[in-house]
Amino acid sequence: MGNTLTIVAHIEAHPDNLDLVRNELLRLIAPTRAEEGCIQYDLHQDNENPCVFKFFELWESRDLWQTHMRSPHLDAYAKATEGAVKEFVLNEMSRIG
Repeated sequence: MGNTLTIVAHIEAHPDNLDLVRNELLRLIAPTRAEEGCIQYDLHQDNENPCVFKFFELWESRDLWQTHMRSPHLDAYAKATEGAVKEFVLNEMSRIG
């Protein structure tokens, strides 16, 4: 797993769109976990601020993650949640220890 890619995605929904964003994020899990190269794809919701979500992802390679980023289910998520997400921050990371 030396060349794996870790992704931490931070998504914050607008409070009035919380249920929409949460449901659309949950829809991403099954098809993404079935993708080639997906080792881990876990969604978390903040205990203090339920509008904040984090995906912790592990991919076999950056190329396979890039394929995921162009997937039909990610495109459908983006269209369904347009204007409903307050903040989105994505970090590409490498494990160092």
